[in-house]
Amino acid sequence: MSVYAHPDATALVQAALLEDLRFGDDLTCRAVVPPMARLSAVVRAKAPGVLCGLPLAETVFAQLGGGVDVTGYVDDGTVVQTGDVVLTCHGRADILLKGERTFLNFAQRLSGTATLARRYVEAVAGTGARILDTRKTTPGLRLLQKHAVAAGGAHNHRIGLYDQVLIKDNHIALMGADEDNGPAEAVRRCRAVYGSQAMIEVEIEDLDDLDLVIDAGASIVLLDNMGVDLLRRAVALRSTRPVLLEASGGITLATVRAIAETGVDRISTGELTHSAPALDLSMRCTPLAG
Repeated sequence: MSVYAHPDATALVQAALLEDLRFGDDLTCRAVVPPMARLSAVVRAKAPGVLCGLPLAETVFAQLGGGVDVTGYVDDGTVVQTGDVVLTCHGRADILLKGERTFLNFAQRLSGTATLARRYVEAVAGTGARILDTRKTTPGLRLLQKHAVAAGGAHNHRIGLYDQVLIKDNHIALMGADEDNGPAEAVRRCRAVYGSQAMIEVEIEDLDDLDLVIDAGASIVLLDNMGVDLLRRAVALRSTRPVLLEASGGITLATVRAIAETGVDRISTGELTHSAPALDLSMRCTPLAG
């Protein structure tokens, strides 16, 4: 199933339209748009970037009653330059005008995430490290934002709490402070519940815990807020054992290359979804003969 056909996306568009219309009408359209008026619309990029979310135009216009044909849009993941036409459509003027902002809000935000993801991927090119997102998403937008991350060439971490174990510091706080009960004990408990094939990730803040969590059966070790020197030491300590190392915490475009060059396998950053600037898109309409 396409992410755009997912019930979460359909419900999200419905909620966004409700914000604008509140079970009422577009007061401006009611006053100035003739009932049979038709428009042709062109959407252009006003800045360079990576596109994502344009298929939502069809969902938006359909939920408003239809009568708009989307005649072309560029595929998710396409790199565009300033001035490029990215979507064209034509049809009922009232539907186009009612749906314009809702559609652009989605497409601009998702394209911004795809653009930032591509910049991170390009920053670590050749190192072997993979860029991943996190659960630091806008409530309700998670599936679409994670799709945008993938459109930009990066990778998705777990989707939610339901699809992968990730033992964090606040889980570990329940284990007790001594060596036998810390992160390694949390790993052992999860391994006992979910079996030998489960993907189990654990966060550590001290390299003294690395050997212990590996021996306990961790699949991935999240190295939280460690500088490049500590990350290099972790990679050396890991040696050839079959466990992935993931760096996270305070990572920026300015620092990600140096982090990738330490030899870690994965780098996760919430910036992809919580702080990506929107990509500027604009829609311009012209009248069509009835």
